Amino acid sequence: MQKKILIFPAGTEIAFEIQNSLKYSKFVKIYGGTSASDHSEFTYENLITGFPFVDDANFLDFLNNVIDENEIDCVYPAHDSSCLFCSEHADEIHAQVIITDKTTTGICRSKKKTYEFFQSEEFIPETYATPDEVINFPVFIKPITGQGSVGARKIISRSELDMNYNSDYVICEYLPGAEYTVDCFTDGNGELLFCRQRMRERIKTGISVRTRSMDTDDAVRNIANRLNGKLKFKGAWFFQVKKNLNGEYRLMEVSPRIPGTAGLYRNTGVNFPMLTLFVFWGYPVSIIENDYDIVLDRAFYSAFRIGIDYDYVYLDYDDILTLGDKVNADVMRFVYQARNKGKRIILLSKHSTDIHADLKKAGISEELFEDIQVLEKSEEKSDYIKETDAIFIDDSFAERKKVKEKCGIPVFDVDMIESLIDWKS
Repeated sequence: MQKKILIFPAGTEIAFEIQNSLKYSKFVKIYGGTSASDHSEFTYENLITGFPFVDDANFLDFLNNVIDENEIDCVYPAHDSSCLFCSEHADEIHAQVIITDKTTTGICRSKKKTYEFFQSEEFIPETYATPDEVINFPVFIKPITGQGSVGARKIISRSELDMNYNSDYVICEYLPGAEYTVDCFTDGNGELLFCRQRMRERIKTGISVRTRSMDTDDAVRNIANRLNGKLKFKGAWFFQVKKNLNGEYRLMEVSPRIPGTAGLYRNTGVNFPMLTLFVFWGYPVSIIENDYDIVLDRAFYSAFRIGIDYDYVYLDYDDILTLGDKVNADVMRFVYQARNKGKRIILLSKHSTDIHADLKKAGISEELFEDIQVLEKSEEKSDYIKETDAIFIDDSFAERKKVKEKCGIPVFDVDMIESLIDWKS
């Protein structure tokens, strides 16, 4: 039986990784919840809008109403603030929350609490209670409860420190060395099953947009074991370290949630969000990982919302379904999506050789198409389109122009097909 999972907030990078990790699972049905108009509108089939922000006095009541009305089984928090809220209110929320206890979450949410809790450990950077304690520069300041790199900065002088510091910041030694994220997984018995270090090669707005797997240093693994021994992690969690002037690792922060770049290890076989669900459901888990070098690099991608309704798709064969002697995989994705939605797909082509033989050679099933029509060179494709609830896809400008003028339907070149792709899951 499928369990209904509500991811909140649905529009964070963490949420998209959880969604991508679960969307093909037969065990779950995904819902998203959002307080803002964001990219989640383009990726969730079941999106619930209008949520108050998590610090709003009405948030808990709204969340419980959503849970009750949609029979939600689990809430998967996808932001540090929602993780803290869900852990603090776990007994009041009408569904299972997929986050560890409030003590661990509270310590992790505050860098000050983290440094104080582990103050006896040598991997904690030197910190300063007040600006007056700082003798040598540079130092580094960062928000006590921030995330990413928002508000964090290197301070090079006394005057700059006085200008930028307030009680919401923690002051610590400047760490000039390389920065690493360490992804971890703890089972329901508290055993650390996975610990892997990765290089943050390129960072944008605090998010690692290029990261590479690597061997885990013994010193890093020792930090992981000590963190795991003193805090109560459950499922996936991570921490970040950076080297000091002497090349020694120092803890920057630790978080009890899914890392936003967990897709790196998902593509070696370690699906952190799914494994975490299994742990919270009380199932025994084990990990199988493919041992190969892997690099994750990400950039913005575009998703589109087009205000047209259509039931018929007319498309050409040459330079649409195929590019030279290869099948156009992006177009085929759209064709299968259209078929899944019950669209009627008609192949309309002036193909010069046997189209049936060429479809077979390309590995494209004729069953995808309601009809296959091969025209003479002198014929007009616009004469064969009778429906008004149709779209036309062809690489020929002249053909598109004639169809647009005579049939009055939307026309698309091959480079426009990305706007027809549905990313919802």
